[in-house]
Amino acid sequence: MGKLRSVIVDDNELDRLTLAGLLKGYSNFEVLRVFTNPIEALGFLMENTIDVLFLDVDMPGMSGLELRRKINHIPACIFITDHPEFALDSFELDTLDYLLKPISPERFTHTVLRIEEYIDIQQKAVLYEQSKDDSTIEIKNGRQTVIVNINEILYIKAVQNYSVIVTTGHSHYIRATLSNLLKENKLSSFKRVHKSYAINENQVISKTPNNVTINNGELIPIGRTYKSLLEL
Repeated sequence: MGKLRSVIVDDNELDRLTLAGLLKGYSNFEVLRVFTNPIEALGFLMENTIDVLFLDVDMPGMSGLELRRKINHIPACIFITDHPEFALDSFELDTLDYLLKPISPERFTHTVLRIEEYIDIQQKAVLYEQSKDDSTIEIKNGRQTVIVNINEILYIKAVQNYSVIVTTGHSHYIRATLSNLLKENKLSSFKRVHKSYAINENQVISKTPNNVTINNGELIPIGRTYKSLLEL
């Protein structure tokens, strides 16, 4: 993974300096520009390739939420704000994290790890296509095609707008949401047990009220809203 090209947009000088200071502790981040005005930032963000956007919410002229709607192509967006009440609105805009000021170094380290994991998944993600054989799926990465037997898939994990298809010993990152994957007839043996997980019912060893144990010994959490729907 190369340098993560980053931009800060915040109208508060102290907050800008604090964030820039925190980012100096991570050598894989490169702060290209720092903006005080979201309207001025918009032109730069539209014309340049940016990996990470650190964005305040409450700013004059244009809110951070409005700015994010206009530049939704930037992969990782981190909102940093004094206003916890905007958190729900922000996550409808593909927000990777939502930090409340003042930011602790420990909390910021957690955010950095999330950013790195997400960008890494983006770079690994490959294309998924249906194969003619109902028992397999094709995962294409350039000229290479991997044939995956559906019965060998343990579970599928959601990560933002991507999914991870997990088999014994392998993880395949694909550009498809978990919700869209589960619409496929081929994956009818998979059941969603959590907002981030769908399991292959054929790979289940045991079940408790809170977890499902998969054939490789992994514990998959059962989300509260899914408990009443499960009949494993």
